[in-house]
Amino acid sequence: MNFGTSRASAIENLNRFVDQNLFEYSKLRNFDYGPDNRSNISCLSPYITHGVISELEVIKKSLSKFSFSKNEKFIQEVLWRTYWKGWLELRPNVWTDYLNELKKIREEFKNNADFKNAIDGNTNVECFNEWVNELKTNNYLHNHARMWFASIWVFTLELPWQLGAELFMKHLYDGDAAANTLGWRWVAGIQTQGKNYLASEWNIKKFTNNRFSNIKLNENAPPKTTNKVYSASKLEFINPESFEEKNLLIFENNLSFEITDFNNQKFKKIFLISNKNKNRTIELSERVVKFKTQLIEDQKKRLEEKSINCEIIDLSEVQNIEKNSYGLYPTIGENLDYIKTNNIKIEFLYRKLDKFSWQYCNKGFFNFKNYIPKIITTFNS
Repeated sequence: MNFGTSRASAIENLNRFVDQNLFEYSKLRNFDYGPDNRSNISCLSPYITHGVISELEVIKKSLSKFSFSKNEKFIQEVLWRTYWKGWLELRPNVWTDYLNELKKIREEFKNNADFKNAIDGNTNVECFNEWVNELKTNNYLHNHARMWFASIWVFTLELPWQLGAELFMKHLYDGDAAANTLGWRWVAGIQTQGKNYLASEWNIKKFTNNRFSNIKLNENAPPKTTNKVYSASKLEFINPESFEEKNLLIFENNLSFEITDFNNQKFKKIFLISNKNKNRTIELSERVVKFKTQLIEDQKKRLEEKSINCEIIDLSEVQNIEKNSYGLYPTIGENLDYIKTNNIKIEFLYRKLDKFSWQYCNKGFFNFKNYIPKIITTFNS
């Protein structure tokens, strides 16, 4: 499996999937045929996560091929990440609490043999070991495999979900604070309290075409519990009515300025923000850092081709230019943490899709998906 590091690669992958494989997506999407055969899924998440292509671009392309009714499951999956981000924006303490818990648990488990065996792929569960290797080698896992992996980690290996979520963030090209953290919470049973996800031998065998044997799991574990309850905040995400001529900061989640809602505005200079490991709580693998770096470089190249004044700078340098800058909102995660911790004053610009969609993220996804037709109608006219 190879992920190109350019917008051109992302568009090529999108077009190929829609033209050749979208028609069977609903029927085949849950099958994990292994890293050498991903034709049944889009593999677009690394690009959507970094804003190289947008959810709306993907949805528009899919609707050019099939009607909404024939395409509904795929569109729902595309908007899951939008939903997770909105859910977390309304409950930012979930992310803060996760990082605080992670720091404590790291210390407790730094010499734990079971934890070391798990991250080395040296357990008694063959499929899990294979997925650890795939995660580190390809920096991607099928969504179904992520669910199985997390369930085995929490309920069979009996390791803290916080450490598993860190492992994913370290190695996944599409690692995202919202989708990753909340997905692990959901498997553990604390996102929807009292309802956990338990991987089963029959399910893994069926949806991997019997690729694995020796699947001995805890299939009856109770959900994890927590005393913490997070209520949705009432937040407003407001963009300026008129724009001054300021600098624009672009973080790693918006790496296609040309498709943003602000591409017609004139900015003094665009700064592309690189956040390497020295400013992160969760250290990323070298491969993930390289992937992000090359996507940023590709955005710089495309901007320069349009004669737009731009420069790549480190996150720590933002403090030197903050007084006269807008910033495309980085969403909750490591970049926003650094900005808030260092009291850096930036006027954030919010995507119209997020501003509109996040109002429907105060409850569960099943409530959110009722508004998907409205979201599509609003932005696909």
